[in-house]
Amino acid sequence: MSPIYASLVTFLVSFITFTNATTITVVNNCPYTVWAAADPGSGQRLNRGNTWVVNPAPGTKMARIWGRTGCNFDGNGNGNCDTGGCGKLDCDPGNWGTIPKTLFEYTLSQPNNPTDTIDISLIEGFNIPISFTPLNNVGALNNKCRDIRCTADINGQCPQNWKTKGGCNSPCTTPNIGSCGANGDSKFFKQRCPDAYSFPKDDQSSTFSCPPGTNYRLTFCP
Repeated sequence: MSPIYASLVTFLVSFITFTNATTITVVNNCPYTVWAAADPGSGQRLNRGNTWVVNPAPGTKMARIWGRTGCNFDGNGNGNCDTGGCGKLDCDPGNWGTIPKTLFEYTLSQPNNPTDTIDISLIEGFNIPISFTPLNNVGALNNKCRDIRCTADINGQCPQNWKTKGGCNSPCTTPNIGSCGANGDSKFFKQRCPDAYSFPKDDQSSTFSCPPGTNYRLTFCP
């Protein structure tokens, strides 16, 4: 390969990577501190009004961002939380935190699926109201690229036998107290947050897509 051709290939690869780069800006609008966590990524304390920018690599898949509440960490970053905790400020890869927690999940454009796939999931319960907003490409892909949110007062309305400190458990993680499914107790979540996954395979009404290179804002307590 000639030096000129090699330089051109390097430039094109860099250009494609740059143009498809994704930025997720995490914002805490809650009147309390939220310790955000991301996999892949790390963790960040967010006081009210603070932001945290996450820059996932192109092609990232099966990724998650969530908020933790009631945390207490020592000088080495070790500690526990009332909800969503992983034992550390910076969660280890694959440690997705304790339940209950409101999850944002995403997979960036793949060779066999050239779109970003995004969702909010309550399958592992609820702790913080959230919204997820595309900052560009809004309305693309037959309006599947749009603001999605779960902002109901689920903690306040949570059935007594699902209540836990700082959140509301899901029948999908506590099968002894209810049924997990479209016609079961998961309807409690679906009726309050119709955009969100409330049980496995709830894909038709709960999966959204945006073009590659879309930037996003994830807001706690929108």
